[in-house]
Amino acid sequence: MPDIEDAILNAKDQLPEITPTPAPQQRPTSSAKALKNRLEWGEPALTIIDVRDRDAFNDQRIMGAITMPIADLPQRVLDALELRREIYVYGNDDQQTAEAAQLLRDAGFESVSELLGGLEGWKAIDGPTEGHAYFPTRLP
Repeated sequence: MPDIEDAILNAKDQLPEITPTPAPQQRPTSSAKALKNRLEWGEPALTIIDVRDRDAFNDQRIMGAITMPIADLPQRVLDALELRREIYVYGNDDQQTAEAAQLLRDAGFESVSELLGGLEGWKAIDGPTEGHAYFPTRLP
């Protein structure tokens, strides 16, 4: 019987992994792919903050992101979120993203990750977006 058991174990080792594996924990910087993996895994206990101006946010944003222009940080976030909340932040570029993340860290937020590449990095991996960019013409 050991030959059959070995054969079964060997066959199992050859099968593709069908059970998804959890996404890695949040880091100070994050790729769009890492964030997308977390969302696909079904981890809803995180917040994505867009610190660009409202016009840019309204035009196109990562689906589910909330707007908090950098000028309003960190007070609006302190009023809205717990310090332990996991936050992903992105801006117009990586420099603005890093500035916003540092403001949040200085305010006491424990889990802040800078989304490298911002919206463009997100779109490059076909991450879902929303906004007015999908409706360029307006009805009278």
